[in-house]
Formats: sequence, C-alpha cells, structure tokens
Amino acid sequence: MGKGGKSHEEASIGEEENMAAWLVGLNTLKIQPFKLPPLGPRDVRVRMKAVGICGSDVHYLKTLRLADFVVKEPMVIGHECAGIIEEVGGEVKNLVPGDRVALEPGISCWRCDLCKEGRYNLCPEMKFFATPPVHGSLANQVVHPADLCFKLPDNVSLEEGAMCEPLSVGVHACRRANIGPGKNVLVMGAGPIGLVTMLAARAFGAPRIVVVDVDDNRLSVAKDLGADGVVKVSTNMQEFGDFDIAQLKDVPEEVERICKVMGAGVDVSFDCAGFNKTMSTALSATRAGGKVCLVGMGHSEMTVPLTPAAAREVDIIGIFRYKNTWPLCLEFLRSGKIDVKPLITHRYGFSQKEVEEAFETSARGGNAIKVMFNL
Repeated sequence: MGKGGKSHEEASIGEEENMAAWLVGLNTLKIQPFKLPPLGPRDVRVRMKAVGICGSDVHYLKTLRLADFVVKEPMVIGHECAGIIEEVGGEVKNLVPGDRVALEPGISCWRCDLCKEGRYNLCPEMKFFATPPVHGSLANQVVHPADLCFKLPDNVSLEEGAMCEPLSVGVHACRRANIGPGKNVLVMGAGPIGLVTMLAARAFGAPRIVVVDVDDNRLSVAKDLGADGVVKVSTNMQEFGDFDIAQLKDVPEEVERICKVMGAGVDVSFDCAGFNKTMSTALSATRAGGKVCLVGMGHSEMTVPLTPAAAREVDIIGIFRYKNTWPLCLEFLRSGKIDVKPLITHRYGFSQKEVEEAFETSARGGNAIKVMFNL
C-alpha cells in the first residue's frame, strides 16, 4: 500500500491510535484506525495539519474510479497535504522533529528509464497518495520518504504548503509550455487548476492572461486574482454521449470574443477542463505556431478539429502530474509572487460529520474553490 500506510492488521507505531478518512464504498467515507508502517531509515513520520480536497478525491468518492484506476478495497483518501515532522529515520539529515513540511505525494521507483531521464512523474511504478491501491494522507499521521518532504519557509503557512500540490500542476504545465515574458496565455476553465495555472503563468512572466469559463462567480474570482480579461462562454459542451459537430456551433463566435479580449495573438492555451468544446476552442483560438497544453481530463477521449490546427502548426502537449516543482512553488509563495490564500474558500475540522460535509461542499461546487481540512 506504499509508505502512506498499510492494512488494519499491521502493527502501529506509538501508543496513540492513528485515525484516517477511509473511502469504504460509493459515497461513503468513514474515520477509522489507520496503521502506520515501520519508520524506515530514510523516512519521516508526519503529523498532518492541512489537507485539501482535490477533484480526483471527489471523483473516487462518487464513482470509485478515475480513468484506469479503480478502488477495489477500502482506501484512505487525500493527497494535498502539509504537516509537522514528529520522528525521523536514522539516515535523515535534512529534517528534524518540529519542522513544518509540504509533502510531494508520489513515490517513484528511481530505477526505470523514465526516472533516470528525470521524468519520474511518468514512472509506471509510481505509488501516489490516494491512487488505488495506495493509501492517502487525510489522517492524523503518515509515514513518507524524507526526500519528498519540503521544509516550509517561515512566512508560508501549512495551508499554503498543502496548496503546493495543485499549484505544482500549474507550474509543471507552464514549464512544459515554456511560458515566459512575451507569451500571451489563454486559460480554459476557472476551477482550482485553471486558477493556479493562471497564477503560475503570471509568475513565469506571461504579460497578458485571459480566462474562459461558463460560471460568472469563477470568472469574478479569476479577475480578482489578476486575470487581464475574462470571457463567459455557453454551457453547450455536451459532456456525455457521442460527439456531434453541433456541439461546436458556438465556438467561432466565442473564439472571436476571446481574441478581442486578448487584444493580441494567443501564444499558449491551457485547457484546464478537458472537454470536446474547450479543447476545440483552445485549438481554434491559438495563433499559428502556438501551443495548446491539455491539463484537464474531463473526457477520457475527445473528438476535436485537429486538421486545421495542424495546418497552422499548433503544437499540442500534455501533462501528467508534475516533477521537481515543490522548491519553486515554495519560493513563489515565500516571495509573494503567488498568493494561493484566496483560493481556500472553506475550512473543516477532522470529524466524521465534517469530513462528510467537506466532501459534499467540494462536490457541489458553487462558490467553493478549495476545501481544506485543518487537523
């Protein structure tokens, strides 16, 4: 089950009973005992203090699966997290008890070709918090490799440390797309990932950023966070069923509005939703020779107008999670180049009732952006 924890039957560390939020069935979460594995020489034991709810956590709760990952047995949920070191293994030199840390949730093998190339986020043996069958981090304590725990600067809170995980997605996307001064950016989708991608693009030097969404409230948040322009589009996305060209009937007019608001060519578009319509809009709005980065995964398969985009040499790139992002995220937070605090809209404690309410709030959407547990 990975470093995060093991089954009920294995012995726990210490006298205090460790508790965690277990996904035990469809739409069913229960706080139950969570036995920790022995502390390895290069591991640390961390008391969780801040854990955010991700869209993938909600998806597992609602469907017990995400893409090819299927929950087949009870699993501890959660992977956006920060806490305080309580114990360190004998070979750990860079951390001591009392240190506040943000945890990178994926443990790669470091032996495969992808790991050796530095692309460890693509490791086929990755053990990632709350990705079946690996347990997550919505628990009193977890055990994790020390080299995946990053000490927080004094002026960065534990909640901000937990936000390094979603922020890492935006940072990785900006690196993949080579965002810098002179690159005008379009962000499709103003959900949590769209918003952190917008913040990351600004920190990387993008001079002009336009955000597109179907929801007025989220567009207002994007504007407040620094978007240079926002565009509201129709909800005619046809998320389910077979593709029909009628889905795209609004795209030409919406692309025209996007380009008008941008006031210049769109150099890079980030599709942070991942639907037929959002990707089609991104491909059509991006200038010849530009890039489209697919970040969101709303559809497992998409039908989009590739031929016109190819004729304009629009490059399409994808991302999967992130790599080597925590140090830069923490520097952005420390320096004030990025402020993630406004994204945290709801806070809950760690009780059975509050866990259930928190996930309901996150699933409902509305004015909820990031729902955070304070343990």
